[in-house]
Amino acid sequence: MALSGFIGIFFGDSALFAAMNRLGPRRTGVLFASHALFSALLGYAFLSERLGAQVYVGASLTVIGVMVAIAWGQHKTGGHPWDAAPSTGVGVGLALIAACAQALGALIAKPVMQADVGFDPVLASAIRVTTALLAFGVLYALSPRYSRAHHPLNWTVFRQTLVSGWIGMGLGMGLLLWALREGPVGSVGVLSGLSPVLILPMLWWQFGRAPAIGAWLGAGLAVAGTALVIAR
Repeated sequence: MALSGFIGIFFGDSALFAAMNRLGPRRTGVLFASHALFSALLGYAFLSERLGAQVYVGASLTVIGVMVAIAWGQHKTGGHPWDAAPSTGVGVGLALIAACAQALGALIAKPVMQADVGFDPVLASAIRVTTALLAFGVLYALSPRYSRAHHPLNWTVFRQTLVSGWIGMGLGMGLLLWALREGPVGSVGVLSGLSPVLILPMLWWQFGRAPAIGAWLGAGLAVAGTALVIAR
């Protein structure tokens, strides 16, 4: 579990946020959605998971749908300034590394989390997060010039980071590990990759504007793919 946390959280999330700084959240999300396919391929290669043709078709539809929803889900006017940044090879590489690290972290955790072992998901999450915290502390101590924030930490940023970490890393990661007890890595990876689609209604509520038609088209493909995975 410590190795899973080091690779999936420390290494993977660091690469994800570094990619986001270079590509913006939308393009990073398109590339990061590939972690679902990486999970299915790694499960097949290392855990001998045979999911069947229906699941692989569903996984492909889900990933394509998520990518379409992110890539074409923006209105032509009113785009975020972050999306104006040019794409770079380094940013693309970091996003793909983050996707691979996410899938690899789940792969390493699977043998410990499977039902016959019955390891506690809450304890597993605590081990993973604690390992990542220690690794970040060592990194900060050894490389202070790379660890300085571009903007000073204030209460608003601290509160947003705290809530994001509690929901995403605490609740979300705990549920992900729980899911690994019951299902194969590939299927869990596909389902966990739906978050960019599930956030569409939240964006509609937050900004008071319906997402673009591409977002709904992608969401439809993702839902159809997920239905194939669940109905296997």
